Amino acid sequence: MSESNVKFTRDEALDFHARGRPGKIEIVATKPMATQRDLSLAYSPGVAVPVEAIAADPAKAYDLTAKGNLVAVISNGTAILGLGNLGALASKPVMEGKAVLFKRFADVDSIDLELDTTDAQRFIEAVEVLGPSFGGINLEDIAAPDCFIIEAALKERMNIPVFHDDQHGTAIITAAGLINACHLTGRDFGDIKVVVNGAGAAAIACTELIKAMGVRHDNVIMCDRSGPLYPGREKMDQFKSAHAVPTDARSLAEALVGADVFLGLSAARAVSGEMVKAMAAQPIIFAMANPDPEITPPEAKAARPDAIVATGRSDYPNQVNNVLGFPFIFRGALDVRATEINEDMKIAAAQALAKLAREAVPEEVAAAYGGVSHHFGPDYIIPAPFDPRLIEIVPAAVAKAAMASGVAQKPIADMDRYRQTLRSRLNPTASVLSLAYDAARANPKRVLFAEGEEENVLRAAIAFREGGYGTPVLVGRDDVHDRLKALGVDDPTSYEVLNSRNSPLVGRAVDYIYAKHQRNGMLRRAVERMVNQDRNTFAAAMLAMGEADAMITGTTRPFSQSLQQVRWVIDEHAGPTPFGIHVVAARGRTVLIADTAVTERPTAEQLAAVAIRSAAFARRMGQEPRVAFVSYTTFGNPPGRHIEELREAVRQLDSLQTDFEYEGEMGPDVALNHEMQARFYPFSRLTGPANILIMPGLQSANISAKLIKALGGEIALGPYLMGMSLPVQIAPMTATASDLVTLAVLASGGADAIRKAPERRA
Repeated sequence: MSESNVKFTRDEALDFHARGRPGKIEIVATKPMATQRDLSLAYSPGVAVPVEAIAADPAKAYDLTAKGNLVAVISNGTAILGLGNLGALASKPVMEGKAVLFKRFADVDSIDLELDTTDAQRFIEAVEVLGPSFGGINLEDIAAPDCFIIEAALKERMNIPVFHDDQHGTAIITAAGLINACHLTGRDFGDIKVVVNGAGAAAIACTELIKAMGVRHDNVIMCDRSGPLYPGREKMDQFKSAHAVPTDARSLAEALVGADVFLGLSAARAVSGEMVKAMAAQPIIFAMANPDPEITPPEAKAARPDAIVATGRSDYPNQVNNVLGFPFIFRGALDVRATEINEDMKIAAAQALAKLAREAVPEEVAAAYGGVSHHFGPDYIIPAPFDPRLIEIVPAAVAKAAMASGVAQKPIADMDRYRQTLRSRLNPTASVLSLAYDAARANPKRVLFAEGEEENVLRAAIAFREGGYGTPVLVGRDDVHDRLKALGVDDPTSYEVLNSRNSPLVGRAVDYIYAKHQRNGMLRRAVERMVNQDRNTFAAAMLAMGEADAMITGTTRPFSQSLQQVRWVIDEHAGPTPFGIHVVAARGRTVLIADTAVTERPTAEQLAAVAIRSAAFARRMGQEPRVAFVSYTTFGNPPGRHIEELREAVRQLDSLQTDFEYEGEMGPDVALNHEMQARFYPFSRLTGPANILIMPGLQSANISAKLIKALGGEIALGPYLMGMSLPVQIAPMTATASDLVTLAVLASGGADAIRKAPERRA
């Protein structure tokens, strides 16, 4: 269960899925495929060796193929999200999305399979024979009652985990929240009276799991469209009748009288305030219908201020979000080669999630709430989806439960080391960027889009506003509103436009800039001309005068030209010259490259200063900084003529009390390969591969960053401009609308926190 309050246009959603390579996933080789020898090893004749090894010992498939980290996401499209039965092919975007979430959150590789059948037996037979290919099966968006029949049959026939997430994912997160809600209200599972509204897959799974955790069977009243389920009632199948209990209640309203807990997996507005008033003291309400809950938290709180309320939506506290469960549950199951995901493993996951919510919330999670440090309580009973501790805690709990319950084929001997391995699977930069979006939404700002006549910029401004990240202020001419209308905006005049030819703010902008430069030979008429004709100059003046909180530009002219215009209006921070950082993430790790934007031949002092500020930036991106001063030579081999500035920068850092690792000069192949460092350069001070590369000059830095970006990476963002006194970001001319939104978010919401946070300086 999950619902985002992020807004976007239909065209934007279609463009996202169609742009570049269609879809959201691709296959990437994990071994070199460059030479004939590589191909011979990968295929014929070399592949015969692992074939024979697996034939002799099937367990070797987990060591010699991708099976052990590969999950199939399978659907027939009979219950797609809240859209209903739209068919197998229509479900493919959702299943690809599920595969992306597996990889993003738990480094589980996933393939989506859409089966074009509504015959449960054909579905079962098709999936059963796929067993040798995968380490696990995730069933998705299959209508009840077929989903129960299919899962039960496949669990019986297959020797790998089979998990219907619509059922069990929702159940696990719900159980975690219920544990904490009972903890806060002093209740015991064995005593609570529960009313479940809805009798579909998720509702039945939630009911079965909480019963397995101690809730008494006769204390749960399940309702469907016809009312409570009781023995002898008509219109009940075998799955519903299993949860029928004697009761005099004949409606949901009657069932809720005196109830401790309401679990809603039904329809919008199914519960009224009067029904909530009839519940027991401190009622626990999980209203999880999407997109609109059975009762909204404000309505429930108005009826009963002592209520604890959870929903499936991200714009209310206590979101029941399946992404908290399935990636990490499969991670733990795969790592011990579990033959199934049993009740013990589900309960362990729920208990681990509940325990995590009771612990102190880390700073990066607090950033998602606009910098407010949330703590365990009525509005925080379920962990945030981007809590970086999830990857460590939940899989470990699931793995332990699998071992204890006897379904683990490869028990883990050293759990502490396993948890360290889990931490290394998560790229913290991706989490930080996601949290930056949430922080911007929690603390929206006014952002100047200086090139407000460009279609790419307009699309970014639309997405920025529709996403709730802030208010875009478009700098452009008279036809901006017409251009917005052409892009499908229903209310184009609601967008604020600043026209440098006729805005009432022009005079103030001229006064501000003229006062700044009048003693440098600048005439007022020249300033007027620049303000009227140049959008960057006018936009920068608006930012400097406090008319907005941040500024984005760069798509219509080279970076250096945009920076020159901005620096003419906006002061720099005291200290080193402004510089640019590229953030490049690929294959689970992030590397920062600096300076990629400003200084052609930096001095040793500038290089040291860039290293210090880059290290501070890396920490805010969730990285423990390890700086390498990069060159074509490694510690003088081969001898070089232009390495003295790098060596002097290292000596300067040696004389300061820095709190990060640094080393150099070294080639990038050595800097990024700690095994090579340890083998050939045991004196290196780096304790792991470098994650910050300080380049000797602008040419090498910029070329490297652009080359990496052009060749592809999970994240290739930049240059991120540092060193200005106000939040300005200059996008590359190749930036997409999505790139511009990310820079705007960093400049306003996420980067606002970065800019204000104290840097760890020498």
